[in-house]
Amino acid sequence: MKMRQNIKLVTVKSEIAAGTRGAGLGVDAMIVASLTKQSSFFAEHSIVGVEDVNNVLLKENRFPYAKYADGVKIVLDRVAATTASVMDEGSFPVVLAGDHSTAAGTISGIKKANPEKRLGVVWIDAHGDLHSPYTTPSGNMHGMPLAMVSGSDNIAQQVNTLDEETIAQWEAIKNTGIRGAKITPEDIVFVAVRDTEGPEEVFMKEHGIKNFSVEEVRKEGVKTIAARVLERLQDCDIIYVSFDVDSMDSSISMGTGTPVANGLTVEEAKDLNALLVQSPKVCAWEIVEVNPTLDKGNTMAENAFDILSNTVEVLKNSKELAPPLMMA
Repeated sequence: MKMRQNIKLVTVKSEIAAGTRGAGLGVDAMIVASLTKQSSFFAEHSIVGVEDVNNVLLKENRFPYAKYADGVKIVLDRVAATTASVMDEGSFPVVLAGDHSTAAGTISGIKKANPEKRLGVVWIDAHGDLHSPYTTPSGNMHGMPLAMVSGSDNIAQQVNTLDEETIAQWEAIKNTGIRGAKITPEDIVFVAVRDTEGPEEVFMKEHGIKNFSVEEVRKEGVKTIAARVLERLQDCDIIYVSFDVDSMDSSISMGTGTPVANGLTVEEAKDLNALLVQSPKVCAWEIVEVNPTLDKGNTMAENAFDILSNTVEVLKNSKELAPPLMMA
């Protein structure tokens, strides 16, 4: 349990893969929220920052189906190296990031530090993030992290024709951290995903990716869903949990780039993350996509900070889950 008690915050203020500007300010918005709540959270934990390349947004994009891919690759390399270093030193990485593309760097870093271990992913999000440059309707790479780390082009659902430079950038991104796929699609579990496109839906069906809908969360209860999520990943050696704040309902706050209705409540999100990180297999946790420029009164950042601080507190105090909860 030493590693879980030694929490290190990894801040990634990158937003180059998002479709709207402002996610790079999300980390600072959560710090402001902590001050509003008179919390000493950020003073109590060691923080390592990953340098961003948000300045590339000032230049013309050269990759219409993989926007700013060259900059994305730089950020992913840095996130992967930092995550691996934090884990190698025996610390538990809690990643606070802007746009969700950087999760591919986190996953690559986990795999770099644990090359022989089978890694499962819990993706709490409104979106599937399974697109590749071949299938994307927007070119925004925050919709591609799970394709990046699973090495999935989904060519069967191709709608875009790529030039050689884009293909080269995409291939390089898929080899971030260590060469090849870091996870298999079968080791992904979704919670609250409700805004997907056709190519993603076909991919999910082909690979049997389970999505626990918001309706299922309400019907069965958060505790049961958490147990079912962990049960689906029982053959994995380690588990990474990624929490996108747009998994929560858009009525809570519009302070995220792609809000979607009919999402989780703050309490459901808080309880779900707290239950999941009690599993001894969970080796990293990430929170992303707070965008204060789209918010009023910093509401999303305040809710996100409540979830962040509660999750970290549970991490530091949790003991191994009893088998009955794991297998409920």
